[in-house]
Amino acid sequence: MKWLVTGAGGMLGRDTVDELTRRGEQVTGLDRAALDITRAEAVERALSEHRPGIVVNCAAYTAVDDAETDEERATLVNGVGPRLLARACAAHGARLIHVSTDYVFSGDARTTPYPEDHPTAPRTAYGRSKLAGERAVLEELPGTSAVVRTAWLYGVHGTSFVRTMIGLEARRPTVDVVDDQRGQPTWSADVAARMADLGPRVGDDVHGVLHATSSGEATWYDLAREVFRLIGADPDRVRPTTGAAFPRPAPRPAYSVLAHDRWQDIGLPAPRDWRVALHEALPRIRKESPLRETP
Repeated sequence: MKWLVTGAGGMLGRDTVDELTRRGEQVTGLDRAALDITRAEAVERALSEHRPGIVVNCAAYTAVDDAETDEERATLVNGVGPRLLARACAAHGARLIHVSTDYVFSGDARTTPYPEDHPTAPRTAYGRSKLAGERAVLEELPGTSAVVRTAWLYGVHGTSFVRTMIGLEARRPTVDVVDDQRGQPTWSADVAARMADLGPRVGDDVHGVLHATSSGEATWYDLAREVFRLIGADPDRVRPTTGAAFPRPAPRPAYSVLAHDRWQDIGLPAPRDWRVALHEALPRIRKESPLRETP
């Protein structure tokens, strides 16, 4: 089977290309310079040239705060672009896996993880733009597409909270980290593997929405302490604070834990615990990624 990965220059896109290559699949990765998914003619040309059996859309506008004042652009990339991809896939007989986010929910569930069929209610421009993309894909390819929601990603490539904590541990005696926002730290390589598993089954016995995050749950404070512990630093150097200490244009979900019931429904194991994944990921992140403090 031929695979085409859009947004292949980003964290998840690069991991997806790497995972498919490792499995011996025939894969083409196109970054934003090679394919602008908001241009219909460019999307059509890419599908005509590469003739994939399945497309994985990792292209996205991910600047959550910037989207609050740039919602039109965010919606163009996150909403219109996926529709163009889905239409081209329909025309060429390709299947589509589209990556989405926990931000499509309100983030106030408190204690109960969001199932895949929970009503969506985004509170940010970014969340609205991603929901538009979900709906577009499911409308254009109702039986031959899958929407994969993920959250709290970190990886070897690009910036992430985990890499920031590693950098801050080396620079500061203490670090204040938010302890009133709860989610699921997720290694991007695990999501890539999930999508590689899922791809051959999309359109056969699988379609619709699935959640691809690690299992378990944590606050940012919990995650920071675990990073410190795993790299041999004193976790007590991480101090808890609230989201109010770091005001942002876009409100962050207080609780965005996602349920994973559909994986078991389709015969695949539930995702592994976030601590197990982090323990495996950290040596690679420290070895392969230059440290850089992010704002």
